[in-house]
Parts: sequence; C-alpha cells; structure tokens
Amino acid sequence: MSSPVIATLKNYVKQHLFPSAIKEKDSVEAYDIWSKNYDEQPDNLMLDLDEAVFTKLLANLPVQNKKVADIGCGTGRHWQKILNLRPAKLTGFDVSSGMLRRLEQKFPQAQTYQITDNLFKDIPSKSYDTIVSTLTVAHIKNIEEALKAWCRIIKNTGDIVITDFHPSTLAYGGKRTFKHDNSFIAVQNFVHLTSTIKEILLNHNFRLIAQEEMKIDESVKHYYEKQKALHVYESYKDFPIIYGMHFGRGNDTK
Repeated sequence: MSSPVIATLKNYVKQHLFPSAIKEKDSVEAYDIWSKNYDEQPDNLMLDLDEAVFTKLLANLPVQNKKVADIGCGTGRHWQKILNLRPAKLTGFDVSSGMLRRLEQKFPQAQTYQITDNLFKDIPSKSYDTIVSTLTVAHIKNIEEALKAWCRIIKNTGDIVITDFHPSTLAYGGKRTFKHDNSFIAVQNFVHLTSTIKEILLNHNFRLIAQEEMKIDESVKHYYEKQKALHVYESYKDFPIIYGMHFGRGNDTK
C-alpha cells in the first residue's frame, strides 16, 4: 500500500471511524465511567461485529462441563450465550469494578475478580479448561506477561478464544471512544500484532484452531447508510476492523 494511501487511511480512521477524544484514560478509569451506559449502545458497530465473531468461534468451543474464565468480562455481554452451553463454572475477571458490578446485577450468582496486574497470583495453576477474552488484549501493555499467566492458569488440555480490534485499525490511529457528558473519552490501547499473540501461545504448546477476520463490507453497510456516509463506506470497503482466534493445547492428562 502506498504512503499517500496509508496517510489518507490513517486520517480517515481518526476522523470518521472513531470520534476525536478530548481525554485518553487508562482502562480502569475509562471503563468505570463507561460502565454506567455500556449496555445501552444501539448500533455500536464494534460490539455488533464482536458479537458475530465470538458467536462463530463459540460454536466450535467445548464448553459443557468445563471451567471457563472470561478475562475482560466487562458487563457480561457474552455470558448468557456461554451459560446456555452449561459450563461447570464461569468466572469473570476485569480491571473495572464498575463493569463487574453491572455484571453482578445481571447475574447475581456470578463469581468475579478484579484484576490488578497481569499475573493472576491468587489463581492456582491449571484452574480453568477454557479462557475467553473479547475486546480486551489491546488494553494490556505487557501482552507477553499476561498471556504467560493465562497459560499457567489453564489446564494442559485447554482452549483460549480471543477477539479484539484489528491491530491495523489501532496502528492507523483508531481508538475506542465513548461519549461522556459533552465530550468523548478514549480508552488507552496498545498495538499487538496477531502474529505476536500467535507466537507467544504457540511457544506454550497451543495450536491455532480457527481464525476469523471481519472487514468493512456489505454486512456493515447499513451502519453507514444510517449516518448518510455511503461515500465513506465505498472508499474504505474491505478494511479489516476486528479479528478472532481460537487456540487449543495438547492431549495431555489434565
């Protein structure tokens, strides 16, 4: 892709896909604020795309009678889908106490933990069969440290499912933003290539089972129609916006 095209694309992402933010906050503070209306977001393109990607990956994820950890669980957007598959246990982890309180309001019996670092020191090794993490990993600065901890708390035979903003979007200036009062807040992000995530997990004996990627295409055209921005849609059709990956590990005895 030529430099002028990259520059144009970067400016587009900053100015049109994601509103300019007055302030950038770390994920703890930002999501505590966002938790108040996080579940009331009609026509949120990224949440809708994540719903589609995660649902597709979940269809081939062994969950029944498994102990599942949802890292970056937020308000539990995906919990009912997971619970419908009858896991033995579903535990939520998040940095934001505000998001966890909203989850607990919806699922009063939920077991949750507030994350304070990447290490999960209070969680014994091999505690979970499955880890799911949606729209979360780009909020983690030291992704290698975090993924190594995930590999420790998951059993020898386990599955990890990750979804997030496509790193290309973030690298070109994309931001996770939300409106608060009369301004926008941007949540701090870090760019982690999908190849980096793969390399870390492959080095811990995982294998890539499935990978999904969604682009700006006909399936999201109606979002642009509502905004009277079809010219933007036509100009940037096929740009990657979200990805999902399913990793599995080994046949060793649990």
